[in-house]
Amino acid sequence: MAGLFPPLGLGTAPLGGLYSPVSDEQAHEVIGAAWDRGIRFFDTAPLYGHGASERRLGAVLRGKPRDSFVVATKVGRLLRRPDAPAPEDAYYKDTPPERPVFDFSYDGVMRSFEESLGRLGLGRIDILHVHDPDAHEAEAAGGALRALARLRAEGAIRAVGAGMNQWQMLARLAETGGFDCFLLAGRYTLLDHSALGEFLPLCARRGIRIVAGGVYNSGLLADPRPGARFNYDEAPPELVARARRLEAACRSHGVPLRAAAVQFPRFHPAIATVLAGPRSVAELDDTIAMTRVPIPAALWDTLRAGGLLPPDAPTPGHGAAP
Repeated sequence: MAGLFPPLGLGTAPLGGLYSPVSDEQAHEVIGAAWDRGIRFFDTAPLYGHGASERRLGAVLRGKPRDSFVVATKVGRLLRRPDAPAPEDAYYKDTPPERPVFDFSYDGVMRSFEESLGRLGLGRIDILHVHDPDAHEAEAAGGALRALARLRAEGAIRAVGAGMNQWQMLARLAETGGFDCFLLAGRYTLLDHSALGEFLPLCARRGIRIVAGGVYNSGLLADPRPGARFNYDEAPPELVARARRLEAACRSHGVPLRAAAVQFPRFHPAIATVLAGPRSVAELDDTIAMTRVPIPAALWDTLRAGGLLPPDAPTPGHGAAP
């Protein structure tokens, strides 16, 4: 696993048109800027823009030395053109006509892998995640994991993972063995610490690397205001209020909330990589700048004293998770 997990990676769901359309040119510009700024870990999926994210990522990376970067994509959804015109996707805008269809079977996963290779055009995928098997646990445990194990044994991929917006099923998958990494979205952030008590220590014991996605919790921790999103939908008032308390505490120490949000997950020893999810070069540059903002230890003490951070959450000078 050496070299697979740098501290910062590029998540490309927004470049697939999450919430609002993104042009090929805009996506290529962001990916190219990420490369120019030293990012070498790229996360995508067939779901993101219904294939657009994979195609856009491959269009930029095909001209780069293949051994110099890591690409992670996902299985569990096949893209198929419906028999009748389909309504606009609830989340991804201005997408191709194909629509994602759940398929966690062995054959479906093998087809998904080959189709992703075709869209990316890179010849190789490094990390392959089972994507959101929430209502398909049995099928994923039977078909998908068998397919991924075969692909890893044959050298077609380097690592087997699963990506989800919950930690409970990931914990059950960890107990089955065979996983190298997980993509955990939104469940270990400055606002949501739910994965801290059970899941992250389990992964640390088993040597499973964690890629932390959604560190801004869909935008609430980037701009805590009414109407901001949390977990992909409009944030409830109580979470907006809590995010504003976090913002005020950060401001009292001269730290942007975004800096605390993007740096906090990396303090846990189980977390190897944090994903940035920009839709513009300006957002990319802001996230990179936030990773470099000095944060005084007193801020973390203030958050603990105010009940905004669990006492056992690892931060500099404050222990480590078991």
